[in-house]
Amino acid sequence: MKTINLYELKKMQTEFPKKTLKSSDESADFIRNFYGDDLEIYESMFILMLNRKNDTIGYAKISQGGICGTVVDVRLIAKYAVDSLATSVILAHNHPSGNTNPSEQDKAITSKIKKALELLDITLLDHIILTVDNYYSFADNGF
Repeated sequence: MKTINLYELKKMQTEFPKKTLKSSDESADFIRNFYGDDLEIYESMFILMLNRKNDTIGYAKISQGGICGTVVDVRLIAKYAVDSLATSVILAHNHPSGNTNPSEQDKAITSKIKKALELLDITLLDHIILTVDNYYSFADNGF
């Protein structure tokens, strides 16, 4: 007998704090809560999902890599955005080096994710690069 997988959409309640985000500064501060002591150890990426009022509705860790990079799968980002019924998302990843400047790979993946989400009518509001004491906002810098 062959088996198949059952997929379903359901909402599960957690102790996730709800907050209305109005700036990249607020977003960076909020997203810092997802990172433990690992901001300077390895690179990882998170997605923050929001509703039409820019209220946070959920987050997910997309990837965790090494000291200077992590692999990001656009399909996972789209899955979490769609499953949460988000109308917009904010991406965030850290640079353990302490350098907030985006790499060419950072720019390329941001553009790729933005285009993919647009097909689903989901807006990429920002991509934030975090370090221990600073951040870089793609939105604030016109990207």
